[in-house]
Amino acid sequence: MQEREEEWADPEESLATVARIVEAVLRGMSRQDPADALLRVELKRQRNLLPDFGRRAAEALFACLRWRGWLDTENWSVRRQVAEALERQERFERESGAFSGAELIQRAVPEWAGALLAGPVGADQSAWARSLQRRPRLWLRARVGQRDLLASKLRSVELPEGALLPEALEYLGQEDLFMTPEFHAGEFEIQDIASQAVARICAPQPGQTWWDVCAGEGGKTLYLGDQMQNKGLIWATDRAEWRLQRLKRRAGRAGMFNYRMASWDGSREMRTRFDGILLDAPCSGLGTWQRNPHARWTTTPADVTELAAVQGRLLGHSARALKKGGRLVYAVCTLTKAETVEVVERFQEEFPELQPQKMQNPLRQGEPPSEQVWLQPRDGGNGMFLASWLNPA
Repeated sequence: MQEREEEWADPEESLATVARIVEAVLRGMSRQDPADALLRVELKRQRNLLPDFGRRAAEALFACLRWRGWLDTENWSVRRQVAEALERQERFERESGAFSGAELIQRAVPEWAGALLAGPVGADQSAWARSLQRRPRLWLRARVGQRDLLASKLRSVELPEGALLPEALEYLGQEDLFMTPEFHAGEFEIQDIASQAVARICAPQPGQTWWDVCAGEGGKTLYLGDQMQNKGLIWATDRAEWRLQRLKRRAGRAGMFNYRMASWDGSREMRTRFDGILLDAPCSGLGTWQRNPHARWTTTPADVTELAAVQGRLLGHSARALKKGGRLVYAVCTLTKAETVEVVERFQEEFPELQPQKMQNPLRQGEPPSEQVWLQPRDGGNGMFLASWLNPA
C-alpha cells in the first residue's frame, strides 16, 4: 500500500486527489450516467492538474470497478480501495493464473450474469471472466489501403495477429491521439476491433444503397462508406439527434459525403429500399464489460428482457426495407441468450422467406464460416453477436 501512495506523491497527482474524484464518480454513476462520462465532468472541475493526470485517474477508477468484488466498499476508505484495486490489477497483468476461474466468475461479474450467457462465452465462462479483468486494448482503423502509411507516421502501433482486418492497428503509445495531425486529417478513427469486424462482415460494395439503422456517432457508418469508396449511398439513422451531429463532424473530417442522416426511432417504416441493412441494435452491453466495467454493476436482468423486445421490433421494421437480393446484418454487443439466439429464432419464424447467410469471423483466421458469429473479448475487443440474412431475388 505504501509503495502505491509514494507513486502518487506529487501534490497535484496524489492518491488522495484521485480518491476524491473516484468517490464522486462511484457515488453518481448509473446506467444513464456512465462512469467515463462522469469522470470527464469531474476532471473538468479540477484545476492545475498535470497533463497525465486524467489517464491515471481513469486507470484508478476502472481498476476499482473491475476489482469491486474484492474490495470492502463498506469499511474501506475510497483511497484504500483505489490502492488495493491498482495493486490487484498489476498483479493480474503479471500473473493472471494466480486468480482461479471460479474466483473470477464469483467476484468479477454480478451473480445473475452467468445464467443468461449463450454461445462459446456461456460454455467457457471462466475464460470470459478472465478476459474482462485485463486492461482494454486501444484499436485504430486506418483509411482503406492506408494502414502501412499510417503505421509509419504514428509509430507505437502493432498489427493484430491472425486477424482478417486490413485496416486495424493496435496503439501502444501514450500520445493524445486526438491532438495528432493524422487524426485531424481524417487518416484514422479510434474504433474497437470488434466494431471494425462488424463493418467488415457487411462488405458493402461501391454503388450500393445501405442503411445503418442505429448509427450512433457513426463509427461503422464511416467504415461502410470507406469500403464503398464514397460511391453509392448510406442512410444513417438514430433516435438521438446529438449522436447524428457527431457523426456529421466525423464524416466531414474523414471526407465522407455519400451519406444522409435522419432521426428514426423505429416507429415508422422506411420508404427507401436497400441493398444492405446493418442493425447494430441497442442492447444490455455485456460484451463491453471489459472496456466499460461500470456497466457490470448498473445493468440488470430486467434490462436484458426489455432490450430483447426492442431488438425484435427493430429487426422486423428493418427487414421490410430490404430489396430483393439484399442482405440484412444483425449485430449486438452483448452475449445473452435472450438478445442473440432467441431474437434470431423469433425473427426466422416471422420472416421465413429470408435465408440465413454464413459469415467469416474476421477475428478468427481459419474458423469456418457460420450463420452466427460470436466475437469474444478474449480476441482483443468487445464481445459481439452477429447473424445475417439474404432476401432471395
